[in-house]
Amino acid sequence: MRFISSVVRLAALSLGLVFAASALATEESQLVESINVYRSQAQRCAGQVSQELPPLTADPRLVLSASSIGDLQQALARANYPMVSVQAISLSGPRDAQSAMKAVQESFCQVVLSPQFIDIGVSREGHEWRIVLARPLLTGRLGDWQAEGQKLLETINTARAQPRQCGGQAFTATTPLAWNATLATAAETHTRAMANNNFFDHKDRDGRTPGDRAELAGYVGLQIGENIAAGHDTVRRVVDGWLASPGHCANLMNPQFRELGAAYAVDPKSDAGIYWTAMFGVQ
Repeated sequence: MRFISSVVRLAALSLGLVFAASALATEESQLVESINVYRSQAQRCAGQVSQELPPLTADPRLVLSASSIGDLQQALARANYPMVSVQAISLSGPRDAQSAMKAVQESFCQVVLSPQFIDIGVSREGHEWRIVLARPLLTGRLGDWQAEGQKLLETINTARAQPRQCGGQAFTATTPLAWNATLATAAETHTRAMANNNFFDHKDRDGRTPGDRAELAGYVGLQIGENIAAGHDTVRRVVDGWLASPGHCANLMNPQFRELGAAYAVDPKSDAGIYWTAMFGVQ
């Protein structure tokens, strides 16, 4: 059985190329873009290697004055952002987005590589920067994990029905996936483990890979793929995040896959609150 991880390894984009691709972008938006490129690749941070993460969503409610002093939670309440977790990074000195990104990588890699955050806002006043990362309260009205898994299948199939570009890879429209209950069971087991044990990884606490878990559940397949997500409380947000991430998008559009099982799990005590797993397979 061959396993394809959620992210196809891509050559690292230089920050210079990122900036050149968006000449008219503001320095603030360039920094958001650079942080998302950084998150999209495995990084070594604080002695550990991070998971490839979907991009953060720019939210204007998180754009708070770099020079303002006060209670961050009160500021977000005034902006009508119902956050459950938030962290702000203040930088003093960077002249541009490239210098700010270097400072973020050197001193705040653990913050920007945390899977618990899903939104971002960046403000700048001269050489003063404020980067706010947050996760909102869960507001989506979700059905049980099987029902939401089926919705995830439908949304993924809608995406597969259209040609799209996943980073440097072009994909033509491809065939829809069929629901597979065995893959769904494996997905639910892993999702529940992530939520209850507060981790975000393709490898579980017993060292099992997605292929191991599929086989243990009884799925005899030639190839297994897996996408995971955290923090998003609707199917639409989960799939949008995957489509915006080149590797997750490539997994989702892979024409070799024929079946899917998916699930979500919630644990209020966990960092991200809600976790999702989609397992792709072909027999």
